[in-house]
Amino acid sequence: MTFQRFAALQWIAIAAVLGWLVYLLSPILTPFVAAAILAYICDPWVDRLCAWKLPRTLATLLVMVTLLGAFVLLVLITLPLLQREINLLMTRLPELLDAARTKVLPYLQQHFGITLAWDNATLKDLLASHWQSAGGAAAKALPWLGGGGAALLAMLINLALIPLALFYLLRDWPLLLARIEQAIPRSRHAKVSVIAQEVDRVLAEFLRGQMATMLLMSVFYALALWLTGLEFALPIGIVSGMLVFVPYLGMITGLVLATLAAFTQFDHFTAVLAVWGVFAFGQLLEGMLVTPWLVGDRIGLHPLVVIFALLAFGQLFGFFGILLALPLSATLLVMLRHARDWYLASPLYRD
Repeated sequence: MTFQRFAALQWIAIAAVLGWLVYLLSPILTPFVAAAILAYICDPWVDRLCAWKLPRTLATLLVMVTLLGAFVLLVLITLPLLQREINLLMTRLPELLDAARTKVLPYLQQHFGITLAWDNATLKDLLASHWQSAGGAAAKALPWLGGGGAALLAMLINLALIPLALFYLLRDWPLLLARIEQAIPRSRHAKVSVIAQEVDRVLAEFLRGQMATMLLMSVFYALALWLTGLEFALPIGIVSGMLVFVPYLGMITGLVLATLAAFTQFDHFTAVLAVWGVFAFGQLLEGMLVTPWLVGDRIGLHPLVVIFALLAFGQLFGFFGILLALPLSATLLVMLRHARDWYLASPLYRD
């Protein structure tokens, strides 16, 4: 066996062991993966502050405080709006039930031959009792919490680990990169450096495309909801657009908020359908046009590849698979380009 073949087998064995370890440790890797993603995004901001002669620890803390402030601001915008809309919905619930009885039931019977028994008093009492006894649900949930307490504790620990891991990764990012660079075999150092630079450039383009997508979808949702006459079109549109960086989260959050607002504001169901149509069209626009155009073209991925990557990584790795689908696909694309160049220059292709 030649030395080259032995070295190749060594690398394959190392990759297999690392893959096996990642599989075994996958339940605890989530906070570290999330922190690594945030650290990669925030590192240029820390570097810029360090260029202004700030200590890296202080720059890291400033960036993390800014990030936390943006998250808190988003929560402060969303939660009061959601609470207000729920309260308004419960206030108007008797009126909505009466409208359903007088309009929806005759329509179903006339056009579809469907006859439903409808008792407004029973429905109102049922809903009111469940709404007022929401506190009692906590007592009913105690047995579940007793059985799932370990899972709940693990989730809280994971959430607490994200800022801690983010702080150390951001503070020590240049040191970590230097150690990784030192570990690269010298014979492969030049080639690995070229690939790493290309991956970094592709991921930077991905982030720029994602920011453009968030801005464009915020404008679309705010304008489209305003055209439907929705009172809270601007804040709901901004929240929906800013959350599109997590696939489906922006659409679901905006749809819930807009539906509550529509039911409390409009007296006819047609306007609610118009609001639902805005989010249905927005999801199609984002998935079929905006993301492939602003993100896929920037990282060199065909629109069909973008759609396939989202579905495939989501199926394989769940939520974080969807979140990382495009960056991982872009990284794989760079490696495949170099593999193709090696193949075209190899004796296997020429002969």
